[in-house]
Amino acid sequence: MGGSHSGNLEKNKSSAWCHTDNMDDIMNYADDYKHFLNIAKTERECAAEIEKQAKEHGFINLADCISADKRLTAGDRVYTKFMDKAIILFVIGKEPLEFGMNLIASHIDSPRLDLKADPLYESMDLALMKTHYYGGIKKYQWASEELALHGVVMKKDGTKVNIVIGEDDDDPVFYISDLAKHISAEQMNRKLAEGLKGEELNLICGSISSDHETSNSVKYHMLELLYKEYGISEEDLYTAELEAVPARHARDLGFDRSMITAYGQDDKICAYAALRSIFEIENPSRTIAALFMDKEEAGSIGATGAKSRVFENTVAEIQNLTSGYNGLKLRRILANSSLISADVIVGLDPTFQDTYDLLNTARIGGGVAIVKYVGSQGKKGSNDANAETLSRLVQLFDSHGIAWQTGEAGKVDLGGSGTIAWMMASYGMEVADCGAPLLSMHAPCELASKADAYETYRAYGAFLQEY
Repeated sequence: MGGSHSGNLEKNKSSAWCHTDNMDDIMNYADDYKHFLNIAKTERECAAEIEKQAKEHGFINLADCISADKRLTAGDRVYTKFMDKAIILFVIGKEPLEFGMNLIASHIDSPRLDLKADPLYESMDLALMKTHYYGGIKKYQWASEELALHGVVMKKDGTKVNIVIGEDDDDPVFYISDLAKHISAEQMNRKLAEGLKGEELNLICGSISSDHETSNSVKYHMLELLYKEYGISEEDLYTAELEAVPARHARDLGFDRSMITAYGQDDKICAYAALRSIFEIENPSRTIAALFMDKEEAGSIGATGAKSRVFENTVAEIQNLTSGYNGLKLRRILANSSLISADVIVGLDPTFQDTYDLLNTARIGGGVAIVKYVGSQGKKGSNDANAETLSRLVQLFDSHGIAWQTGEAGKVDLGGSGTIAWMMASYGMEVADCGAPLLSMHAPCELASKADAYETYRAYGAFLQEY
């Protein structure tokens, strides 16, 4: 039954910049975020930086608590890391775990080019390395781009060698060539998706021959340099994890410096917001946690992805150190929890408006985006959050003056995306997708609004503390 109403019945869709009284807070937050982007380009680097900052904020390793059989009590701050590629932070709440937790789950992997198992070869007096792209990319965007090499090499003696080449100004970089316009008539007739094919994404890495007599003297010279600098051989490359990522730093964009361009903002804009948020909460009522997962861009597979049992196993360990392990109560903990799937959503690009439903697309600078569903045609692969969950979220954000908007991934028959929301919802918990909008998602350089980054951080903090 209807009733009287005073005030405006329409949703205020003004810019998030209109909601702030302190521009310095946004700009300072953005500077910290850019620093994080520059030092945490890969999932390993991201997990290591999160662990470093967590220790600085009083978090201790859960493994140490387990080995010492240390009981966890309200206010304790613990973390656990998995294979150096995923990490979860917990702050123990005052209420019993069985009442559930407030959780934010992001991912720290990003689209990139991985070196193949046998990558190095020589062709036409050039040394090159073969790659296999990781995640959904537009392959042609990665040509004519300065690329850095990040990763680890395990030597036969068990020594782990960390590799970062191309980030310092004095470092060399790597490069994928493209045809000159003058001779690309046939290539220009290809479909855009095949402008460059997967097997054409080869990194140029050298051209000077070795003095050693061999049929592949340029390749051999590269191996000599690798052995001299890192003590690694060609066979060591077969088991290595080496990733080619853009050799660029996060930069301000625009006359007004209102935006950020950088590689890997999907999903580090949300991961960093979750990290900052959990650091600032000391004595929550419910236990809170921030999940930083791997492998989302490849389907959340493997031991460090959201489809694994690492989160459930960790909650079981937390339960064991608080009230004692109980299988039935573990299920209740998970089912009674509430989670934000913290992932980005496509932002409205004014140059390509025909791709979007303009009423239902998040806008750059419009605030954090609440996303009822992702997936593709027919909501396949979607969590499709219920009305009760979204209403509580909206009321929470409104009570804190947080600028929010709604979003979806393009027109119904054209768009589609995926997050880990449905995987976490399989426990029976409340789950909603909520994150920042981006332009040029999955490109070597993505664009985000500083205001959206800041409102996402504020939104996650309110959720962890009060939802």
